[in-house]
Amino acid sequence: MTRTLSIFGATGSVGLSTLDLVRQHREQYRVVALTANGNAADLAKLAREFEPEMAVVADEAAYPALKEALTGTATKAAAGPAALIEAAQMGADWTMAAIVGCAGLPSTLAALEGGKTVALANKEALVSAGELMMAAVERSGATLLPVDSEHNAIFQCLAGGRIDQVRKITLTASGGPFRTFSLDQMRAVTPAQAVAHPNWDMGAKISVDSATMMNKGLELIEAHHLFPVGLDKLDIVVHPQSVIHSMVEYVDRSTLAQLGSPDMRIPIASALAWPERIETNSLPLDLAKIGRLDFEQPDLVRFPALRLARAAAEQGGATPAILNAANEVAVAAFLAGQVGFLDIARIVEQTLSGYVPNAPHSLDALFSIDAAARAYAETQMDILPDAA
Repeated sequence: MTRTLSIFGATGSVGLSTLDLVRQHREQYRVVALTANGNAADLAKLAREFEPEMAVVADEAAYPALKEALTGTATKAAAGPAALIEAAQMGADWTMAAIVGCAGLPSTLAALEGGKTVALANKEALVSAGELMMAAVERSGATLLPVDSEHNAIFQCLAGGRIDQVRKITLTASGGPFRTFSLDQMRAVTPAQAVAHPNWDMGAKISVDSATMMNKGLELIEAHHLFPVGLDKLDIVVHPQSVIHSMVEYVDRSTLAQLGSPDMRIPIASALAWPERIETNSLPLDLAKIGRLDFEQPDLVRFPALRLARAAAEQGGATPAILNAANEVAVAAFLAGQVGFLDIARIVEQTLSGYVPNAPHSLDALFSIDAAARAYAETQMDILPDAA
């Protein structure tokens, strides 16, 4: 039976990897909606190939180019936030939520409210609005499948087990390109160095998050929502080879680990075919060639983002949303050459200390908090303390 798909963020790395898998299994899947931010040319090219019912650009300025590029096709061109919601409400069996940042929240929530299956690649949505999203899952009976390699690994390790029999969940972190750098070396890091991840091919923002290890901190908050074992049972270990993606230890001291090549098509395939499996053309894992697997504890002095993220998860309420918003502002400023690498965590910490709103109980309230946190973070760039 053909499964219908909607792919939000189709022109990004996760979206393209998803469509690559669809190409390999065309008989099993039918794409009904594709979206992009503003890349009308690439979206139109994908729409001509996969023939969805609807193609949406979030940026309304890109609409004329998309409409013209789809002239003569059966695909409806649309633009703007309302069109994204419309696409999310088309009733697809399976939705890939891969729009970057909080911009993906409304469409992700709309898809969850539909009660079908949503594959989540947008970690910021769950970090900022975890309570709202899990409440939507509870109301609608939707299935939320994690696509991040670490969370998908946990999901696979929990298959056949019971969450109440888990002693510990361990997320692995590559440590990024500066795992062995001293603080003095990290002060001189450039954006070009920070986006060059040693194992994964990712976008600029997520690559910087990996370099600061904020990415792993955000994943800790995600895991807290997805796998409710308690923060005290969630751990992080540095594993430079990125072969083991996560581990689950049960009460009998058995530890299950999911291993695989650093290729996002593997966790995407797991979610796309769940509860079955499909073949991929990803490289097989050659442990003999890899030769060794190393592990070490993360350094919270050199990578304070991990400490900040855990504290935000413990505090809950609006704090994770503030953490995420401040981090996005700080990373953008770093990529633009406005602040240094170590200033990213400082901006986040100062924003967390200085802006303390009430917990959000609606999406509108969350967006207000997000906007205020971003504005506050902007003010902190000009008053950074001297480097320690």
